[in-house]
Amino acid sequence: MNKGDFPVDWPVDEGIHRVRMRDGRSALLKRRSGMPPSFFESESLGLGMLAEARALRVPEVWSIGHDHLLLEDLGTGTPEKDYASNAGKGLARQHQVRGDTFGLGHDGWCGDSPQDNTPDTQGARFFAQRRLLPQARRAHQSGRLDASDLARVDRLTRRLPDLIPEHPAVLLHGDLWSGNLHCCGNGEPALIDAGAAHFGWAEADLAMLTLFGDPGADFFAAYREHTALDRDWRERAPLYNLYHLLNHLNLFGGAYLAQVQSILRRFTAVSRSSDHSA
Repeated sequence: MNKGDFPVDWPVDEGIHRVRMRDGRSALLKRRSGMPPSFFESESLGLGMLAEARALRVPEVWSIGHDHLLLEDLGTGTPEKDYASNAGKGLARQHQVRGDTFGLGHDGWCGDSPQDNTPDTQGARFFAQRRLLPQARRAHQSGRLDASDLARVDRLTRRLPDLIPEHPAVLLHGDLWSGNLHCCGNGEPALIDAGAAHFGWAEADLAMLTLFGDPGADFFAAYREHTALDRDWRERAPLYNLYHLLNHLNLFGGAYLAQVQSILRRFTAVSRSSDHSA
């Protein structure tokens, strides 16, 4: 970017600012100091990966530095008539981009939490070793998860191959709560905040979309029209969302503990029953 293209006013305060470029375009400036260089790098790389999929719209990256990310401003509007269907179709197209392994060639960030993306050929092992166990151990070390719950997480991870069918590694947003499925100023759907992008189970993206809301029947009908989706995927959704709930427990505190414990009780009980019947 040429120096003359930078915003007219460059805010010094941290946070997210809407700024006007010298050529008249609107941009979003994210400013944050004290974070590792990979914090904004991972978001820029994630947005680039999603853009290459040519599925859902993502904002262009116009400038990146150690303490900032300058992005195209997509605006905020009212959803178009076929918004949900177009979002489902677009995510299905993105999930058709496959990886040779689970993970990614560089680490990322899920919110303010570092995300280990070390590649693995086995999805269950990747999800256990790179997602659930690091978050659970972190929560235990901080006193937010007791030893018995940590043991349940460990027991659960050993049963993942029995609980989750084999699925290919596909391109995920990775932090796809409802707020990151964004309605642009023209009413079309887009994806934002892509620092957690990696290759993983498609159902994990869908599960998080239902964690703090639900995109609706039209979304899932359109998704199914354009890619395969198991009928019983919602039964597994809590397993995928356990990662995000553990992350929220670590980032925001004990309000998420009850949900974590509920999932652990449900699936470790199933595991014990399965072990006994075998």
